[in-house]
Amino acid sequence: MNNGTTLSGLSFEKFVKNINGKETRLYALTNKNGCELTICNFGARIISLLVPDRNGIMTDVVTGHDSIDTILTTGDRYFGVVCGRYANRIAKGRFELDGVVYDQLAINNGPNNLHGGVKGFNEQVWDAEQRDHQTLVLRYTSIDGEEGFPGNMQVEVTYRLTDDNSVDITYQATTDKATVVNLTNHAFFNLSGDFDKTVADHILTIHASQYLPTDNTAIPYGNPAPVAGTPMAFDTPHTIGERINEPFEQLIFGFGYDHCYVLDKEEGRYEIAAECVSPETGIALTVYTTEPGIQLYTANWLDGKNIGKHNKYYNARTSFCLETQHFPDSPNKAQYPTTTLRPGEVFTSQTTFKFAVK
Repeated sequence: MNNGTTLSGLSFEKFVKNINGKETRLYALTNKNGCELTICNFGARIISLLVPDRNGIMTDVVTGHDSIDTILTTGDRYFGVVCGRYANRIAKGRFELDGVVYDQLAINNGPNNLHGGVKGFNEQVWDAEQRDHQTLVLRYTSIDGEEGFPGNMQVEVTYRLTDDNSVDITYQATTDKATVVNLTNHAFFNLSGDFDKTVADHILTIHASQYLPTDNTAIPYGNPAPVAGTPMAFDTPHTIGERINEPFEQLIFGFGYDHCYVLDKEEGRYEIAAECVSPETGIALTVYTTEPGIQLYTANWLDGKNIGKHNKYYNARTSFCLETQHFPDSPNKAQYPTTTLRPGEVFTSQTTFKFAVK
């Protein structure tokens, strides 16, 4: 065990705990430029991410906690976790697959299932293998019936911090019984590094001409809608706060942005999905993915009760998420790209968060 601290000032020792017979730990990845990515194997979660601003000052651009105890006791909000078995929502906690109805999914978000349930992948201790100073591999076995999902699923997530200041995340999963899968990382970003400030001034572009309108429980109606002429449009650059308070039904339902965008690319092709920049620091984030969708979430439900690193309390709209994924409620909507995984198949997905300065 490393008894020291990370470049971001986190104590390795404070992340060591035995949970149900498995040990949690903090892992640090570094690159030749002085960037640092720290990950805890509880939830396979990103804890901190140091990248340089336009003046070369290393800046932590994600929410996170100082210890495993604060994760467990302060009402974690999915900060930096891997969400699964099904990221985002499944309506009414039920779906049908091959003529079998699975209706025992936890109802943990209004009338729906969210991010895999009460004890999804974010609440599990993953097996970790640090291959080198830039690569961490995490593995988890989700047993048949866990949180109501069928099949024993083997999941592997690899984080790599590259020398071009990118965080590459690769997902892989197999199953012994037909099931559904949707995996994402739920990092909350503030590219100014100052989580006392909102991200309203961040300039965002999403490479999507359509999005999925939802009902007031965040379940998509079905067919995509054009973003053109609405405050949902980020196909050209806009600040996040420019239209977030407009009296538009979708923004009223979500108290801001909490919507899946249909990316203007072929499913499975690794292409650019979104770009965001802080005018204050010049830190620019570009997201690439093989996934067909990306969920924009503007941390509308944070309430200042979550104590984070360095005694920071996270409030609404002081961060944003760009969650690459398949679409919400896909198991109940045949017109969406399939999220079904069968024995003999391998689910694979890749997402990159690349950082630069402008």
